[in-house]
Amino acid sequence: MKTYVKCWDCKLLVVAFLLLACKESSPPTNASIDPDEAYSGGSTTSFDATSRAFTFPLANITATSLAAHRAGDAVFEGTFVTPPALVNGGLGPIYNNTSCKSWHNNDGRARPPLATEQFGGLLFRVSASGSDVNGGPIPLTGFGLQIQTHAVVSTVPEMSISISYVEIPDAFADGQVYSLQKPTYTMVNPYIPVPAGAMISPRIANANFGLGLLEAVPEQTILGYADENDVNGDGISGKANYVYDQSQDKVVLGRFGWKASQPTLIQQAAAAANGDMGITSPYFPDESSKGQLQDVPAHDPEISSDQLDAIKVYLQTLAPPARRNVTDETVLRGKALFIQAQCSACHIPKMQTGSDELSELSNQTIRPYTDLLLHDMGDGLADGRPDFKASGSEWRTAPLWGIGLVQIVNGHTNFLHDGRARSLMEAVLWHSGEAEQAKQNVKKMNSDDRNALIKFLESL
Repeated sequence: MKTYVKCWDCKLLVVAFLLLACKESSPPTNASIDPDEAYSGGSTTSFDATSRAFTFPLANITATSLAAHRAGDAVFEGTFVTPPALVNGGLGPIYNNTSCKSWHNNDGRARPPLATEQFGGLLFRVSASGSDVNGGPIPLTGFGLQIQTHAVVSTVPEMSISISYVEIPDAFADGQVYSLQKPTYTMVNPYIPVPAGAMISPRIANANFGLGLLEAVPEQTILGYADENDVNGDGISGKANYVYDQSQDKVVLGRFGWKASQPTLIQQAAAAANGDMGITSPYFPDESSKGQLQDVPAHDPEISSDQLDAIKVYLQTLAPPARRNVTDETVLRGKALFIQAQCSACHIPKMQTGSDELSELSNQTIRPYTDLLLHDMGDGLADGRPDFKASGSEWRTAPLWGIGLVQIVNGHTNFLHDGRARSLMEAVLWHSGEAEQAKQNVKKMNSDDRNALIKFLESL
């Protein structure tokens, strides 16, 4: 089990440190110091910057919520096995992984597999053209909505997938060269021929912390950032995704996933259990292999509503990590450059949560650096696979909080929806579409300014 540490006096200590630092050095005139800047999640923020930084419960968690958090942690870390089994039976018959934890090491961000590794943090959504009665993607005949690369005994995987990369050279305005790697995905040994027109989308497993706070942001706040018709003429539109909520049997605002295709944390958890592990639930009672030429008898749900609720509470109560080096002059200059380059038009620095079922999440000033909206990111990042209102080139603005700790927590610096970017700067340089001008602004920076921008991102 994890060791849980809470520091009730952290806020006072950090504020004192910030005030002292402000007296000792004068910040650049083009940046300002917010005395609460370090508090990414308001009073929920965890002040731990070790390899366990993403694993801590909310700093203001109550005793009741902490007990529920620990119970949910146990379910989240449980490994599923093939049936029959007294505990966690029901794996498969086809699947991608055997536990939630396997996707999210230390509750963090996964990366693409190396040449000699099996797929463990990268999955592939798939669908046919068109949309279903709720506006969602249509399952691909014989494969459903997700490629399953593993199978239990007596069952065959749907296929394997290989990845190759091509280097794309380019240069900044000052002449410094760089290279981006473009991935190509090849379907290998499919168990049946893949239907023509199949749309496939790689998705890396993202970090788990701060999700309860994002769920607590009022819908009207998110819609307030939308400008679908670009009325203000800044070249950035941003639109909400509207997706099907299984429990309410209606279309609602989407918040979670790379294309904001899930409305709630509990549905996100249930969909992942079904698509990733072949685990049925009250939300998704059918096996992920249904209709894929593999007959599975009808049976009771393999994960209960109580277990799903436990996972939901666990995800709700994982604390975002504090920012670091918030008074450093280079970081402050990088923050100013981030704003000047128009990065903050989509990566909204600060917002407020509303009233939530968990009091700990209510009325918090948070700094997730996202608007939770869809934006067209251009052809370079397009997957060509629509998902409800999201087009094949639109993606939800990724929250930036915690990105500076990914290397410490997960041992890599891979970013974007498929992990193609090998650094934060590569992630910036892949931006296009609505973010084309912001990217060009970065490309025009001199090396010192570029380094300051990255220092700022690393402080998040």
